[in-house]
Amino acid sequence: MEKKYIRNFSIIAHIDHGKSTIADRLMQHTKTVSDRELQEQMLDDMDLERERGITIKAHPVTMNYRSDADELYQINFIDTPGHVDFAYEVSRSLAACEGALLIIDAAQGVQAQTVANVNLAIKQGLEIIPVLNKIDLPAADPDMCYEQIEEILAIPREECILASAKSGLGIEDILEAIVERIPQPKDQETENEKLKALIVDSSYDPYRGVINYVRVMSSSIKPKDSIRMMATNKDYDVKEVGVFAPKMTPTDELAPGSVGYLIANIKDTAESKIGDTITSKQDPAKEPLEGFEEVLPMVYSGIYPIDTADYETLKYSMGKLQLNDPSFLYQAESSAALGFGFRCGFLGLLHMEIIQERLRREYNMDIIATYPSVIYHVYLKGNDKDMIPVDNPVHLPDPSTIDRIEEPVIEAGIMIPGDYIGAVMALIMDKRGICLGTAAVDERHVMLTAELPLHEIVIDFNDKLKSITRGYGSMNYKPNGYKAAPLVKLEMLVNQEPVDAFACIVHRDHAQSRGRRLAEKLKEVIPQQMFAIAIQGAIGGSIVARETISALRKNVTAKCYGGDISRKRKLLEKQKEGKKRMKQIGKVNIPQDAFVKILKASN
Repeated sequence: MEKKYIRNFSIIAHIDHGKSTIADRLMQHTKTVSDRELQEQMLDDMDLERERGITIKAHPVTMNYRSDADELYQINFIDTPGHVDFAYEVSRSLAACEGALLIIDAAQGVQAQTVANVNLAIKQGLEIIPVLNKIDLPAADPDMCYEQIEEILAIPREECILASAKSGLGIEDILEAIVERIPQPKDQETENEKLKALIVDSSYDPYRGVINYVRVMSSSIKPKDSIRMMATNKDYDVKEVGVFAPKMTPTDELAPGSVGYLIANIKDTAESKIGDTITSKQDPAKEPLEGFEEVLPMVYSGIYPIDTADYETLKYSMGKLQLNDPSFLYQAESSAALGFGFRCGFLGLLHMEIIQERLRREYNMDIIATYPSVIYHVYLKGNDKDMIPVDNPVHLPDPSTIDRIEEPVIEAGIMIPGDYIGAVMALIMDKRGICLGTAAVDERHVMLTAELPLHEIVIDFNDKLKSITRGYGSMNYKPNGYKAAPLVKLEMLVNQEPVDAFACIVHRDHAQSRGRRLAEKLKEVIPQQMFAIAIQGAIGGSIVARETISALRKNVTAKCYGGDISRKRKLLEKQKEGKKRMKQIGKVNIPQDAFVKILKASN
């Protein structure tokens, strides 16, 4: 296929605006998939994606389309996720494209994540084609959407295409717009057209090794070619190249400008890096291609195997999962309570949930996750430049040596109907946030800009926002530096012994209520012993919450059937002394299922 007949585009939208359904219709219309094989959410091949109705992984597919001008085009399309936690997937997909379809729900209008994704596409210099989807719904309001598109996104309303993915309306117009408006792949200004291909994604096959998804920028790749990875400087022989149609289909070569897959003899997942440049071994390029923006994890949590014998299997499973999702980071750590495990970094709470669920389902791992935390900057007394990053409460220095603790803050763009502005502002204040400004989007919608501590939005902010606004509120956020706050380390003591798995860094005002909640939960799950057990929430040397698990007692007065009361008292005092001695030497072994119950309830 000549370069002028190749079109590469991506679909971007807010979550649940109909991306996957439009993708299904495009494949159906171009006969990429026969009607017999077609099923809903064709490209969402994970069980989790189908269950939750969301796209988690970007998925490429190659379609052939004959235009109205009777020209045959090769259209390479990448379906992308819509949730803010998967923005990294979107940025990687956009790096392989020249254009993007912007899908907007005609009933809901422009949402917060729509704005974020459009900004990503504009930054990459892509041609944007706006599509109003679901126009056949009774609640559809195209005029409101036109107004929002012009006001917020600065895109003329004349460029919009009206469509309904469910009925197939407007699909032909979308395909024509793709071949007319999206430019052909750019010519790379490379030395003598040397081979350069960008690794956009990877997956692992136990029989074939690492499968790299690539966008060829210049020259071409054929089977039996010798290639070099520029990041690792390692050489490989190409076994197979092909395209996704939508299943992996081998071809004779990957031409310049095309998107497909490449299988070489790569067996170790660490040897393939997403964002790396592939070049020729015989005639290598000097400079690698610009990759995509590195995304750093924002939320950290410990993941431990429930059975310690599964540690190596968990490590191997995480390696394979990281190959498929490089925004997930992990490193080994150990805990006195939970044994050996990993400290893992995620882009957000949904990302954390999905990773944990994938480990359970795809790799059959029994795992337990600790309470999520963020990275704090701890400054020590006497040296203001001496800053320690802390992502685990266990590593927090002694409070007497700390000058101040700074926590990460984010700037959130919250789009809501105007009726709920008071309730949402109250929620922001409750989460220790400040409202920076409001802007009217149209007659009914308002965009709130707020500054919030990241730790406060990690747990349940999005759920509360949805329930307050009856599902109409949407949020997008970006990091906004660090700010000092009165933060303290809350420790849970069981029989005067600290349990590191339950330690957390909290705001001083919230420490007492959180300590009380954890103490109550621990009282429910820790079994009774022969002596009373004190469960305490402590900040430094002061106790802020306490619960007591009463001792198991033998009825020592049962043999006394009458006589003086002093006989009974003597037996009870003797028992009391025994319990006291037992408490001094006794240890409380918290069962594994107690950790599981508490940490599941905390998350």
